[in-house]
This record gives sequence, C-alpha cells and structure tokens, in this order.
Amino acid sequence: MPSPFPGMDPYIERPAIWPDFHDRLIASIVGKLQPLLRPRFAAVTQDRLYLVESDRAVYPDVSIVQTPQPNLRDSSGTAILEVDAPRVFELDAEEIREPFIEIIEPSSGRIVTTIEVISPTNKDRSEGQDAYEIKREEYWDGGANVVEIDLLRSGPSIVRVAKYKLDSLRPWDYVVAVSRRVPGRQEVYAFPLERRLPRVSIPLLDKVPGVVLDLQAAFDRCRDEGPYPGMSRYGEPPPGNMPAGRIGWCQQRLRDAGFLK
Repeated sequence: MPSPFPGMDPYIERPAIWPDFHDRLIASIVGKLQPLLRPRFAAVTQDRLYLVESDRAVYPDVSIVQTPQPNLRDSSGTAILEVDAPRVFELDAEEIREPFIEIIEPSSGRIVTTIEVISPTNKDRSEGQDAYEIKREEYWDGGANVVEIDLLRSGPSIVRVAKYKLDSLRPWDYVVAVSRRVPGRQEVYAFPLERRLPRVSIPLLDKVPGVVLDLQAAFDRCRDEGPYPGMSRYGEPPPGNMPAGRIGWCQQRLRDAGFLK
C-alpha cells in the first residue's frame, strides 16, 4: 500500500526499523542519481567504520592473590614497590558500519560530492558523531560538496549549518543541507512532517550543471520495496516526542489510508 503520509513516515524512525531503512534509502538514492550522472560521473556507496566500546566491571567470585611481602629489595638493595590490586574491566568493542554516497569523476578519480543520510549514531555525543564530523570536514577540505539528509526528528541537528540559521527557518521537522564549494554557499531545505520530501539540487563541479534528486521518489521506492508497513506499529503513537495534535493528525492519515479503523 502507498504511504499514508505525504512525505516522511515518522514511524520509520523507530530504532528497530531505521538501520534497514537507512541502507535501502542509500541504495534508492544511488538508483535515482545514476542515470542522471552518466557518462561523466558515477554514484558509488562507501562505508564508514568505527568502533564503539561499552565496558562493564568484572568481579570474580573467588580470587587467589599473593600477599605482599614487606621490605622486598632487588640485588642492589633498593626497595621494590608492590603493585596495588587494580579493578578489572572487560571491554566489548562493537563495529559500527555507516554507508554513504560519493559522486566521483571516474576519469580523474576525483570525489565531487558526498551525500550522507544522518543516523541516530551521528547525533549521539560519542564516537559516532566525532567520526561523522571528522570525515565530513575531510571531504569539505578536500574540495568536495557536502549534502546531508536528516530525516530524524529526535536529537539535535548536526548538519553543516549554523544553529541560528536553522532556527530562523522553524518550524520544521526534517532538513536537507547542501554545502557547495563553488560558489561558497549553503542551500537548506527545511520542511515539516506534513509536506512531501523536497527535490534537491545536487552540485557537481564548477560550471557543470548539477542534477536534481527527487527525495520523495527515492523514499517512496524504498518504502514500497521494504517491510515497513508490517513493522511500523501504526496502532501506537509515533516514536519520539510529538504534540497530541500532531499525533491526532498522524492517526487520521492512517485511518484515511485504511491502516487504522
């Protein structure tokens, strides 16, 4: 069934759904862009990998220790200090994989534009946000355009746009930010839940016309091919904080589309 919402489906923001949706949306965007970029350019997916460590204390049930011997000395007669018993922690490292898109010029190997779909880990004040922002600035410093797509209502926006500029565009729920190298400027598409996803101008090289990404069409293809209607729990409120009036709007959309009675 078609999506009951005109743009983003807020139920897809559920943690159980988002990782699968993120990867499918990346693939759908590549599929939409590829015919527009040929023959000079190509859209390819890349992975950003990093480790997140979670630790827990380990307390043995039984310990066998050697009691310190006082006044131990080495061969020169110097006293040897005994090491105090430490607390021991076990470190569990989890590998995080985040796909993103590069638009490249195969003839030169040049990275022209990078396209990111923001994930919850990017918004988390942890290794994920640091890894994301470091890589983004590496692309920017290397001369690439940067396109950021944030379809998550929860968490602070981390797109490469000053907060006061984003605040001047409110109210909005989702944002797409395009940072162009030439001319040096930012183009921001800020839109509420009630609107369709935008058609975004994707920059390429100076004096080379860009291409248009119909983000709504990419989303619709991703949703139609995915398992989301059966996983979305439309009988519950949308995830995250949402005013009662907007929850009512969501439920009415679901009733009109036949998902709720």
